Amino acid sequence: MRFFGPLSVMAILAMALLGIVMLGLDVAKDMKLLQTASSDNVQWTLSQAEVEYLEYDKAVDDALVAATPDLALVRRQFDIFYSRISTLNKGELYRGLKNVPEAASALAKVSATLEKSVALIDAPDAELAAQLAVLDLESDQLHETLRRLSTSGLRYFATQADSRRAGISETLSRLAIVTALLISALIILAVHSNRVSRQSLRRRDQVQQTSARLQTVIATSLDAVIVTDKTGKILEFNGSAERIFGYDRDEALGQDIAELLVPDHLREAHLAGMQRMAEGGALHVVGKGLVRLESKRATGEIFPIEMSIQAAKQNEEEIFVAFIRDISERVSAERELVEARDRALAGERAKANFLAVMSHEIRTPLNGLLGNLTLMKDTALDQRQGELARRMDMSGRLLMNHVNDVLDIAKYEAGKLRLLEEPVNLSDMLQDLADAQSTDAAAVGTTLSWHWVGAAQDWVCSDRARLEQLLINLVGNAIKFTRQGRVSMEAEVVARDATTAMLEFRVSDTGIGIAAEDVDRIFGDFETLDASYGRSVGGTGLGLGIARRITTAMGGEIGAESVLGAGSVFRVRLPLKITQAPAAEVAVQPVPQATTAPRPQSALSILVVEDNEVNRHIARELLQRDGHRVTEAHDGAQAVARSVVESFDLILMDISMPVMDGRQATQAIRLGGGVNAETPIIAFTANVMPEEVAGFLAGGMDGSLSKPISVDALRRIIKDFGQGRPAAPVAAEVPMTAIKLVDQTRVAETLDLIGQENFDKLFGRFEAEMDGLIDWLRQNPTAELAEVDQRCHKIASSAGTFGAAELRAALVRAEAAARARNRAEVDLAVQQIAVLWAETLPAFRRLAQA
Repeated sequence: MRFFGPLSVMAILAMALLGIVMLGLDVAKDMKLLQTASSDNVQWTLSQAEVEYLEYDKAVDDALVAATPDLALVRRQFDIFYSRISTLNKGELYRGLKNVPEAASALAKVSATLEKSVALIDAPDAELAAQLAVLDLESDQLHETLRRLSTSGLRYFATQADSRRAGISETLSRLAIVTALLISALIILAVHSNRVSRQSLRRRDQVQQTSARLQTVIATSLDAVIVTDKTGKILEFNGSAERIFGYDRDEALGQDIAELLVPDHLREAHLAGMQRMAEGGALHVVGKGLVRLESKRATGEIFPIEMSIQAAKQNEEEIFVAFIRDISERVSAERELVEARDRALAGERAKANFLAVMSHEIRTPLNGLLGNLTLMKDTALDQRQGELARRMDMSGRLLMNHVNDVLDIAKYEAGKLRLLEEPVNLSDMLQDLADAQSTDAAAVGTTLSWHWVGAAQDWVCSDRARLEQLLINLVGNAIKFTRQGRVSMEAEVVARDATTAMLEFRVSDTGIGIAAEDVDRIFGDFETLDASYGRSVGGTGLGLGIARRITTAMGGEIGAESVLGAGSVFRVRLPLKITQAPAAEVAVQPVPQATTAPRPQSALSILVVEDNEVNRHIARELLQRDGHRVTEAHDGAQAVARSVVESFDLILMDISMPVMDGRQATQAIRLGGGVNAETPIIAFTANVMPEEVAGFLAGGMDGSLSKPISVDALRRIIKDFGQGRPAAPVAAEVPMTAIKLVDQTRVAETLDLIGQENFDKLFGRFEAEMDGLIDWLRQNPTAELAEVDQRCHKIASSAGTFGAAELRAALVRAEAAARARNRAEVDLAVQQIAVLWAETLPAFRRLAQA
């Protein structure tokens, strides 16, 4: 037993040793096989494939963001990666991967993608550079696929190694188990370390790429990018900042931004803002979007900039990133645009002034022509002379119509084409229009008719004068080009709702028609189409242009259809408010009134103030023919001198005169306190625009008489003003304060001149302007005196127009005090204005109720 023991132990030991040796040899053999083929080499190859993929992906990303892409590096990294995948595909040691579905699928997908990219890699540099984005996209799509390949491959070969180790463990169980556990732990640790390493590499690459992109963006930005700390020290200064401000980057880094870039006149505000920010106060610029400021170049030049500042954190320290754009060129362009606009507006004003002057100058000789013809027709003329006088009168009035057409266009272009809204009976208007134009139509053998299509819509709200002018232009044009034919006017309601009707007016004719290529231009100015009548029809070519403007101003549409030689149809669509017949409208027919005002019953003493001898002569003849006594003055100064020594019943005052114009003369007469201080003074002028008439009234005149002189208009003026300045009746219940505050005579005159509807509209605007002025004066007690002067001057004339006498006087006092730079007087006048307005407005309302 003792023998067996040692022998047995020896045998066992020998056998164990032999077994250990044999197992060791087997294990060594297996480990060697694993070590040389299926273990480290395979794992390394799989891991290296992913590393080489990352190198290739990084090369493509770098090439994409580089100004000059390194295509050779891209091709080299691609070839290395391609070679590694080919080894996995074709190597005997890796054939087992194809038995793993997941690994085989991943390997096939990677190989297919690389084969697809070969054509781009082998393409010329230009094409490869252009397709880098495609390569980058394809490369990004391989990342997860390669990870599946690596993981599944490692899992497969680990399984093979486990199988071999299982055989070894049968003889060296504990050793094998320990070894297997150790190897498994090592493998797990290796896999984990490999994954951590890959993640770390990927994060590093991402950080590097992000940093590179950020540096590229900053370096290539067209805007200056300046980074400072909270004390204002410059930490970053990009290339655009160097270009804009004229400092080198090295020169700017570390400098105080206030000393380097902030102009002297803004430095105090900048330092105050920095101090406020350091104390945790409100931020006025940081994070507030684009701010327009001024900055300073290295040369000392001050220039405009747009700046946006954002706050950020860097290593727990607060920094500020400023994005700055030089807007010198933009500001210069804006300035040029403003100057161009001002020049254009000045040109428009010059054109308007030119038209006003030309209107006056043209109307003056026309006044002489037509006035003398009027006088001539009252003399003994033979048949031939009468015919010549009639033709001259017709030509003169035609020329006056052309002048009025040009002025209508000027008023439209200047935005002064005023449209009224008043009840209009369309049926009556169309009938009147047809009656008025029938004579012209009959003269060329043409019939003129009108009718409704469908149900009639008689009453609408519109500007009758403008609507008539629009339709007369269309009808007159149709008659002009139609001989021995028909002209028809149709009116139709094509759509309606509760308050508005869409009316279509059609003017059809059987005339010469319009060629298709000319239809689009007939609504232009000064367009005349010479056709088969051999220019037998005249005109300025403005009628359809004016029709187009009126239609547009009324919110409508105008168009035409025509066939050459077969006639034309002009269509106008207008949205018109539906209304009812006015209460004053009665069913019985009114008694026809005489077309000429009756001669006055009593003779008046009238002063005619006119610098044009012809106009004075005509006015004298017309007035003396009706039995009036006429005194003449050829300028405003003579008129003032005459009014001191002689009493007149009426004064006709020209506006544009040398020495002293009509406005100045009127003021001198009114303020002079002489015998004519209360004599009616009538503006005698060709300037008849509504705003100018309002100015005449505000200047102390009582009415207006337009040139050329009309006998009817002159007689109406004499009838209305021959008994003195008209006074409106005063209701008994109206308190005396209202009479003191409001000049009822002026209110009545203004109301009579512009009508109740316009009076209400304009007074509403005046009321809003006065309220706005009072609010502004209260909110700006230290406002610039020049602006106080301007605002009070603007409102004073309106107050005078509406008869607010005391209010106007207070506004004038405030205006004068502001012009004299007397702040105390301005403050006193402002207080008076507020008090007077609070009293004047209720007085107006009491008068309206009375």
